[in-house]
Amino acid sequence: MQSVFTPTQYKLLSLATGKIFKDNGWMLDAPGEDKPALIRAIYERQQLHLRGNDTGLYTFSDWLPLKRTLEGSSAPVTYKSEGLAATLGLKNLWITFSGYWPEKGAGMTTCSFKETEAYSVCGRMDPALKQVLVVASAGNTARAFAKVCSENNIPLLLCVPHDYINALWFEKPLNPCVKLAVTAHGSDYFDAIYLSNLATQCEGFLAEGGAKNVARRDGMGTTVLSAVTTIGQIPEYYFQAVGSGTGAIAAWEANLRLIADGRFGSNKMKLMVSQNAPFQPIYDAWKAGSRAMLPYDDDLAREHVTEIDAKVLSNRRPPYPIKGGLYDALLDTGGDVLKATNREARAAKELFLETEGIDIYSAAAVATASLKNELNAGRLDPDALIMLNITGAGEERFKREHSLFYLEPSLHFDITPELQEVREKLNTLTW
Repeated sequence: MQSVFTPTQYKLLSLATGKIFKDNGWMLDAPGEDKPALIRAIYERQQLHLRGNDTGLYTFSDWLPLKRTLEGSSAPVTYKSEGLAATLGLKNLWITFSGYWPEKGAGMTTCSFKETEAYSVCGRMDPALKQVLVVASAGNTARAFAKVCSENNIPLLLCVPHDYINALWFEKPLNPCVKLAVTAHGSDYFDAIYLSNLATQCEGFLAEGGAKNVARRDGMGTTVLSAVTTIGQIPEYYFQAVGSGTGAIAAWEANLRLIADGRFGSNKMKLMVSQNAPFQPIYDAWKAGSRAMLPYDDDLAREHVTEIDAKVLSNRRPPYPIKGGLYDALLDTGGDVLKATNREARAAKELFLETEGIDIYSAAAVATASLKNELNAGRLDPDALIMLNITGAGEERFKREHSLFYLEPSLHFDITPELQEVREKLNTLTW
């Protein structure tokens, strides 16, 4: 059931040329421009007015590019840390929590902040659109989109590496409008993206767009909107683990809107993003002072992916070099790229459970470990106002409390299928 909603008023901005233009449906690039660049939403309402907790994520709808709202969403929750902060010796640590923790008011039943993307992206879709949405994922994004599309009857094709499909668990059976295509054993997120790109070349299939989709970024940016409207000011530091860095780009863009709002300060948060070593292509490029990603052998990359706990951080082609992408965000905010080992992340995961009382994902543990490392190295003022973005949590508790259902693949592909094969197999599916 859809709520009564007036579509958000906004225009789009090319970050390559500064050109402002209307969003004619599902634009992922500026029309008539060849230079790779992100586009950004410019909202009619310069000041953010919250709609209320009962509207879920859509409390932030002033700054979401929506044509409609959907049922079942939950907003990120921000609170001032006591246990973790005391253990680390931090005076002003705020945790923005996306996951399942009913006592805190956190109701994301997929336990990941990827729900913020899914409810925003699907809310941007015209209800009259007759195409199948295509989403590539290493797990959490797929689970979030599957939930939203299933509950709102939106046709969806998920492209996921076969080795990651155990992440596709749900609290109830899914609507058959959601289909799963998997790449072969030993494949990774990049291979799923390759498959999704072939699928979107087939008639009737629509590319979700990843970082290029303003709805995805602005949905993820609600973590910062939650933090700032709760704290009352813009933090000095922002910690998050990244695979693509899209969430950090979103944080930067939300920060710029909050500065323009005028009520929360004028500072830019230092983006402190971290990767799970040894899979660290963004770290390596940033430390080399390079806008371009450095060469990364495919076989070595796949080997590194098998070694890391936080497999959701395994994007080999992140929106780092593109105009308006992660490189620009880091440069503009005086940020840095950090890394943490599995051992450090596992210790941080245990520490968070002990001090805050809830289990967190490996990616969130990488961010927590990086925060601890920076503090121990003396590079962080213990009095600084810090936002720690816990991007997924509460799964262990959720699984204890619920029966689970798993999504089975409808189609199987090799690591590098041909377009004709993809087209023929997709034609066997019915939505």
